[in-house]
Amino acid sequence: MVQYQWTPNYQQPQYQYPQQQQTVPPQVTIPSGRPPAGAFREESYIENILRLNRGKVGTFHFSFENAMEAGTNVKAVTGMVEAAGRDHVILSEQATGKRFLFPMIYFDYAEFNEELNYFPQRP
Repeated sequence: MVQYQWTPNYQQPQYQYPQQQQTVPPQVTIPSGRPPAGAFREESYIENILRLNRGKVGTFHFSFENAMEAGTNVKAVTGMVEAAGRDHVILSEQATGKRFLFPMIYFDYAEFNEELNYFPQRP
């Protein structure tokens, strides 16, 4: 058993912590979102390449990890790119006129029968 002794005049010691210096962060210039005049930065992401080739006909292949029925985990659409965003592509099927919105995570590859537009290449 532990015994405690009551001391009516006892005060907790006051600790003083070392003072921290206040630092002022440096001034930051926020870019305008536009590259400086004359500067070119290639961004060869798939969605940007698809956007450069809007209206061109190709065959687009997609595969899905979890299919409801056996053999239905792949889809090929022959049509043209209507729009492409960071995480999706909108295709219109040539034969039926049907439009598809596919998340890019399911995109495998595309085939085109014509030359593709691409970013200018530096020597």
